[in-house]
Amino acid sequence: MPLVCVCSPKGGVGKTTLTANLAYALARSGTKVLVIDFDVQNALRLHFGVPVTDGRGFVAESATSADWSQFILKAGSNTFVLPYGEVEEAQREAFEQRLAQDPGFLARGLNTVLNYPGLVILADFPPGPSAALKAMKALADLHVVVMLADTASLSLLPQIESHRLIGAPLNNRHGQHVVVNQIDMRRTLSRDVTQFLEQRLGDRLLGTVHRDECVPEANASQRAIMDFSPVSAAAFDIELISKKIAALLDIKVGDGEFQPAITPTPY
Repeated sequence: MPLVCVCSPKGGVGKTTLTANLAYALARSGTKVLVIDFDVQNALRLHFGVPVTDGRGFVAESATSADWSQFILKAGSNTFVLPYGEVEEAQREAFEQRLAQDPGFLARGLNTVLNYPGLVILADFPPGPSAALKAMKALADLHVVVMLADTASLSLLPQIESHRLIGAPLNNRHGQHVVVNQIDMRRTLSRDVTQFLEQRLGDRLLGTVHRDECVPEANASQRAIMDFSPVSAAAFDIELISKKIAALLDIKVGDGEFQPAITPTPY
């Protein structure tokens, strides 16, 4: 059960979109993929055809339910989503407090999915440090940190390299790797920052994703970029990154049988 955390020290880097499209890319190879949303914005579900009016999720029920797998929605033949859900502020605060105070809270809630052989889990987190990201540290196999090819992201590189993103050194098998998103080689700054990060990060750089207008258009239609525009640069980049993740984590194509508890209402 490989578990990948997708995170970033700053917002607006396309982290959730990248998470969704990596899930689609892995699922296309026959792998069963579950995406989990730990961001109160509850936006990850929208990439998988879940209606905006569907407020189901695991956070509001986490205090009374010991098994969060019952809140999983089937999003495709090989893709499943566990939405954050619509919550009141008090519910959000209570959830984060449990994450911070109870070391076993996350593992108990996810126990069923963590023990499914062959299931790949991608977890999307809010920008910056969070209780969920810190709690997931002991369970994760890999952290994928998303950056942009700009000066704001570059200024945060020391924070990433010193592991201050989660407040402590990572203790998983593969540590943290970086994806540079929305690069534009026509722009001098973007080109220079990308080249610097390639030299600085070396093998820790999983890859770069070109800025591509097909990506927001695919998002608007709730489709994967590789289905919306298979020949786009971003589709090629994301496919390559997904293959690197699969190789890094020794993901076996087509392993496992995973059946969710419920299915989202279609449009």
